[in-house]
Amino acid sequence: MILGLRTALYPAPDLGKARQWYAQVLEREPYFEQPYYVGFNVGGFELGLVPDMEPGSAGMRVLWGVPDLDEELARLRQFGARLHEAPQDVGEGIRTAAVLDPFGNVFGLIENPHFDAKTVR
Repeated sequence: MILGLRTALYPAPDLGKARQWYAQVLEREPYFEQPYYVGFNVGGFELGLVPDMEPGSAGMRVLWGVPDLDEELARLRQFGARLHEAPQDVGEGIRTAAVLDPFGNVFGLIENPHFDAKTVR
């Protein structure tokens, strides 16, 4: 089951500078901060900064929330989706993966037990 839009990921080769810039722009501090990821809750959605994504042509990526990543991957494969990025634990119980839809689009998924969509600011 797709729960809804959860996360927009932005490449941030200099995570510290990106964190400061987005904290100013968003007028809030991140709710999740590690050397591998910084997450801001923005109106019930997450803006995430990822240091190992390539800026430029890779651009921003969107992740759709799911309650169970493995279950959802199996369900999407039944509809013809192909695995693009294998499930990976990105820390603290958060898991991501991506499939390609039948048209070649990347469809990103995230299972994030820490994200509370009810917290809106």
